[in-house]
Amino acid sequence: MSHSIKLQRAYDHESKSVGKRILVDRLWPRGIKKEDLELDEWLKQVAPSNNLRKWFGHDAERWDEFQKRYRAELDPSKNDDLSKLFTLADKGPVTLIYAAADEEHNNAVVLRDLIKETRSGTNAEDK
Repeated sequence: MSHSIKLQRAYDHESKSVGKRILVDRLWPRGIKKEDLELDEWLKQVAPSNNLRKWFGHDAERWDEFQKRYRAELDPSKNDDLSKLFTLADKGPVTLIYAAADEEHNNAVVLRDLIKETRSGTNAEDK
């Protein structure tokens, strides 16, 4: 069963979220107090490795290669946080919270697509 998966920047004060709110970054968003970001989960281990994050640097020209490398890092059999994310998405709607300024080229986009592909067998968009 495929539930709604929304994306939202941690800095967006207007909530577009549905269901469980899950921070999917390794680092806490700068300038936001922990009590100000209403979360259900913070799944650090689903974020790209520090080396990959630094290499990518949110350079849109590296997007295709970033997606390939990031997906290669994500293995549900070795990543408890990824397994937990899949389980949460199976149970109901989720909102993936991220800090990146680029709303089209970030790890949350890759995670959303990966969840949809593994849960429905397609590469559907749901913004």
